[in-house]
Amino acid sequence: MGAPVVHFEIMSRDGKRAQEFYSSLFGWNIDSNNPWAYGMVKTGVKMGINGGVGQVDSDKQPYVTLYAQVENAQACLDRAVGMGARVVLPVTVMPNMVTYALFSDPQGNLVGIVEGPQTLPKAKRKAAPRKKRASKARGRRKR
Repeated sequence: MGAPVVHFEIMSRDGKRAQEFYSSLFGWNIDSNNPWAYGMVKTGVKMGINGGVGQVDSDKQPYVTLYAQVENAQACLDRAVGMGARVVLPVTVMPNMVTYALFSDPQGNLVGIVEGPQTLPKAKRKAAPRKKRASKARGRRKR
């Protein structure tokens, strides 16, 4: 089973200004009311994914990255390293929020992984539409 992309992140030198820019440009609702002033993006549509807009430390370069959800973040990170990736941020647990890690792929692209299940809980799954079955009587020819 493939790992779904579940989050994007836009990190800038001026997080507040970036949040205002993307909110205005795309009509995103961005809530940065948290200790990190990290703007949680809600696009307001069912299509696509939500993400975040924040600020990098002064000694870091701005970046854009995506996060794929995997069953086991450490195992995935170990596999990535074995394939030539470099660990940027080891598996990190933010209690009651997220377990995640960052790596740089062999070409230098920053990629995030988020630990979580690979299937939706039953309550969130959409039921497949039932096919209507033609009755046997309707399908018979008159003789």
